[in-house]
Amino acid sequence: MLVVVVAACPAGLRGELTRWLLEISPGTFVGKASSRVREKIWDRIVDGVGTGRASMVWSAQNEQGMEFRTHGNTWAVTDFDGLKLITRPDPGQTEIRRRGERLADSDKGGLQTGWSFASRNRI
Repeated sequence: MLVVVVAACPAGLRGELTRWLLEISPGTFVGKASSRVREKIWDRIVDGVGTGRASMVWSAQNEQGMEFRTHGNTWAVTDFDGLKLITRPDPGQTEIRRRGERLADSDKGGLQTGWSFASRNRI
């Protein structure tokens, strides 16, 4: 089983992925492919995703029962005693997004970090 999830990618990439995989939800593709085809699909994803994000997960004969790859994501893949884990970045040490632009910590000017700007609406 092969699962590919893409976000903020060009429509052409999604169309190209439908040649090999079934799109069960917007940006989510599933199917079955050999390792050679899987590698070629991943190469096409990396070339075509642009500034978007992509993740690929497939079945494997290991402790976790799966392997995965990510591209364009701020979360990092970490090997922990043979297990692949995802490390989320510390919001105090990373960049944040606001209205499509990237701001460094030194440029925040008192803005809060995180996923939501709902705190602006507090009284």
